[in-house]
Amino acid sequence: MSSMQQPLNAGQAQGQGEAKAEEWMQSTQDTANQARNMTSDAAQSAKESAQHGKEQSAGFIQQTGEQVMNMAHGAMDSVKSTLGMKEKK
Repeated sequence: MSSMQQPLNAGQAQGQGEAKAEEWMQSTQDTANQARNMTSDAAQSAKESAQHGKEQSAGFIQQTGEQVMNMAHGAMDSVKSTLGMKEKK
């Protein structure tokens, strides 16, 4: 029986080794998928953040442009007033 037991034990060990290898492969694949998903999420977040920053910058530039235009009109009115060219209402 001892001679029959050795191949049986060897077969069991091989089967257990293959099962463990399969488990490790699945674990590695799961980890890779999680890393890919996290990278994708981070990229999406960065894209959204950049878009938000772009929108805020556009609003700031528009406000600044309006302020400069108002200042120019004020300066123009002052010059007209000084030269006596201001329209009378």
